[in-house]
Amino acid sequence: MLTTAAGDHDRRMRHDPPDVDGPALVEIIDVSIRRYQEQLLSRVSLSVSRGTVHAIVGPNGAGKTTLLVALLGQIPFDGRIVAHWRRDGRIGYVPQSLIIDPSLPVTVEDFLALTRQRRPVCFGINAAVRQRATALLHEVGLKGLERRPLSVLSGGELRRVLLAHALDPIPELLILDEAASGLDESGVQQLEELLRTLVKRGATVLMVSHDLEQVRRVADRVTVLDRSVISEGPAVETLAQERVAALLPSGREGRARR
Repeated sequence: MLTTAAGDHDRRMRHDPPDVDGPALVEIIDVSIRRYQEQLLSRVSLSVSRGTVHAIVGPNGAGKTTLLVALLGQIPFDGRIVAHWRRDGRIGYVPQSLIIDPSLPVTVEDFLALTRQRRPVCFGINAAVRQRATALLHEVGLKGLERRPLSVLSGGELRRVLLAHALDPIPELLILDEAASGLDESGVQQLEELLRTLVKRGATVLMVSHDLEQVRRVADRVTVLDRSVISEGPAVETLAQERVAALLPSGREGRARR
């Protein structure tokens, strides 16, 4: 995340000095993205308040994932994205999907150890890292899966492994792209409890979701996106708007879609 300059098409996030008073952690200002001849996003602006859960919802093809990718500095854009960090500016990210090579001999424990020790995991995992991996898996409801090959996990299990990875250390900003997709009822409930706990610990959550009931339960604010901002405000009131209800999928059946 990175700096931007007026007129420069390859825009990235700017790191401003820590803002100890202002409530916004991230400001997205007039962001537009065009790929070939298609306008993916048009002058999108929103603010993510510090210490909140902010949801982005919208129909398929609305540009929700594209906006997250721009926020992560992985795609050029016009406009500005500004972060006002108070701590180290650490970002945790859980993508909607991750392709795992089935021939790759990596277990869940190996994956979690990759960035938690200097020694290559092929030479063994040290005891402290092994203990930490076990604790992280317990936190996301995957206790006992340490030795499971990463390539055989279900979609919901893989997302929970990615979430476990993103939680350590606790990020200042956690970005989730359909993190509840593929989870059963207990998994969804556990995810929601975890999000509330993370916010109490000082994290801010920006999430894309098709599960409108979940958004109503956990989100403080919601932005309705359809390549541009259609509406924004408190979650329950915003989702009750007639034009918003007409635009969005009606419920949890849309969770697997973008």
